[in-house]
Parts: sequence; structure tokens; C-alpha cells
Amino acid sequence: MSSNDYIEKDTDIVIIGAGAAGMMAAHFCSLGGKEVFLLDHNKEVGRKILISGGGKCNFTNLYGSDPKDYYCENPHFVKSALSRYSPWEFIDLIIKNEIPYEQRLHGQLFCKRSAKDINKVLLSQLKKPNIKLLLERKDLQVEKTEDGFKVFNELTVLNTKKLIIATGGLVLPQIGASDFGHVLAKRFGHKIIPMVPALVPFKIDGFSTLAGNAFIAGITCNGHYVAENVLFTHKGLSGPGILKTSLFWHHGDPIEVNWLPGQNIEQILLDTPGSSRVDNILKKFLPNKFVDVFFERICVDGKLNIGRLSKKDRTKIHNELHHMKIIPQGTEGFRKAEVTRGGVCTSKISSKTMESQLCPGLHFIGEVLDVTGQLGGHNFQWCWASAHAVGQALK
Repeated sequence: MSSNDYIEKDTDIVIIGAGAAGMMAAHFCSLGGKEVFLLDHNKEVGRKILISGGGKCNFTNLYGSDPKDYYCENPHFVKSALSRYSPWEFIDLIIKNEIPYEQRLHGQLFCKRSAKDINKVLLSQLKKPNIKLLLERKDLQVEKTEDGFKVFNELTVLNTKKLIIATGGLVLPQIGASDFGHVLAKRFGHKIIPMVPALVPFKIDGFSTLAGNAFIAGITCNGHYVAENVLFTHKGLSGPGILKTSLFWHHGDPIEVNWLPGQNIEQILLDTPGSSRVDNILKKFLPNKFVDVFFERICVDGKLNIGRLSKKDRTKIHNELHHMKIIPQGTEGFRKAEVTRGGVCTSKISSKTMESQLCPGLHFIGEVLDVTGQLGGHNFQWCWASAHAVGQALK
């Protein structure tokens, strides 16, 4: 249908949000023959899919998605949906459509060619006579009716018994992200867990001269440990190790960094001739520029020979190299984040059907909920699994 077509109709199911979760939900909900209307305010579907994973879309994780891979106030909420739709089921869909993909570190699966391939697969599933896709449906409003819901704007009047909200989180406002789903949920009595950027770089002073350098470091935050690549930027720190850490970070929290995981600097110094310069020893393990900045930051002369180091300086080098405490000023925000942490509280949502316990017939899926997956394909897997759950309930 054209974006300019006026439509007024009674239908079975309306889904708002034609992203990953919304498109999959439309497919699953249509399998029983019910009519499904899928609406979005954008000109095209899956805009976040297209730019995810550097344009290659990390669409799931080969090792599976475990509840421990998710941040949610109710850690048990994700279990039911994830157990009923595994990564292998989505992989089968990819194979069936002959989409080439590749495995990277930690079981992450990416498209070999382009994220456009994922969009094409999801769009192909919408080509059914009982699915109607309506794009550029802006400024939608929702009213509760005796029989269900009225979804409308100047071009649209749809009366439906079942309404699914798949509008996502707040990340990437430049492609149209909004709080539509959260405002709607709040109107129907749902609590909203405060939303913050997650899987996002940190702003940290003092490292700008190292921009472009990257190496593996161990990072601890609120009891969670990650040992992965850390990338220095002009604004602070990024890379997989930092993005993963940001999932557990709250403003004002310190992070503890071990710049040399798997090694012990005290033992290294003991095993090295006393005439060797301290900074030269560290440069065997770490980038030269980093070592220079490190000694400048901790106010120790790295040009000293090991034999001339005081006990106080040796202790300081050890502590700052293996246990440096840093308090980020903040993150780079929703424009740079991969996902939103927080959202519609799951305490009044059925984990089996994704239906509101406060407003029967109203369902929430995907990132609009207070469910945030770890880096590595887990957020897309939640989209597929929660869409499958609502589809099983409504088809």
C-alpha cells in the first residue's frame, strides 16, 4: 500500500514498529490465517538492522542466548521465550534463504555480504495476502475500545482486538527512534525502568593522544569481569571490552582496569636484570605510546632502571597496571549506543505470551521491554524469540 493511501478497517492484529521484532511477529502471527497490519513511521523497514554490526548485522549467536546474557530487573523473564526459539531456528531461516554468513569471536554470526540480506529475508516473510505493511504512518494514536484498540492518524483508522508494540528503544534518534512504546505503556499503567544508553563507549579524560590504539584489557564493573579488546578514542574508551562493560555501569560507578591480564608485573620485574629501564620492559607487552601515557598518568619516572625503583613506586606500578580505577564522566549517549537499557518493566508482562497483565490484548516485544542483551547477537535473538512467543499466542 502507498504511504498516501487512506484506510479504515476492522482487523485481527495490529503491530506498531516494523523493525526486527515487529517483522518477525507479523510473520508468526499470520501463520494461523489471521489478518495482520504492520505499521511504521519510517519510509523503510528495519533501519536499525541495516546499520547494525558495521552494516553486516550480528543477527544471533551460535553458542545460544542464556538468561545470564541479559540485563533485566527480573532475570527469569527471558527464559520462556528464549527456550522456545533457539538461534538454530533463525540460522535455519538464513540457510533456507541462501544468505552467506560467517562466525566471528565468541560465536557471533554476521552476514558476509550485507545486513540488507536480513531485511530481505524478513520482508519475504511478509509477502502473504493476510499481512498488510503500512509505512510512513506518522503520529499514530491509540485508544482503548470495548472490543480492543483503535489505532489511528489522518490516513489510518484500524480497529483491532490485539495490539503489539514493537517500537524499540531510544538508541539512534537520527533514524527515528522514539519513546512511543514507553509513553503508551505508562498510559496503561506500566512502570518504566529508567532508560540509559548501553553497549556504548565511555567518555574518559587523559587518553586522547592514544586514539586508534587497541589491545586486550581486563575490566571489572559491579562484579562483572570482561577481558576483551579496548579501543582508545578521542573521547575516551571503546571497543568490545568497554561496550560489554557499559551494560553493567551506572553513572558515577568506577571501573577497574587490568591493562596486562594474564601477566604479573611484579614477577616480570623480578625476572629482569636491574639495569633494564622499566618503560622498556612494559613496551615488550604494551604499545609504546600507552606505556609513556601510563607512567605520566601515575606520576612515576618510567626511564628509571628497575634497580633504582623504590618499593613505593613498584607497588604503584603494580596497582595501577593491574587495578587502575577510573570513573568515566559518562557515555557517548544514545547516538552512539547499540541498545537501550531499561524500558517497559516486565513485572506485569506475561513471559509466555508477552501480553500486558494490566491491559488484556496489549503485547510488548523486543527492545521496548526492560530486556537488554549483551554484545554478540543476543539483542537480535531476543527480538526473534519474543516475536515468536507473541506469534505462538496469537496465530
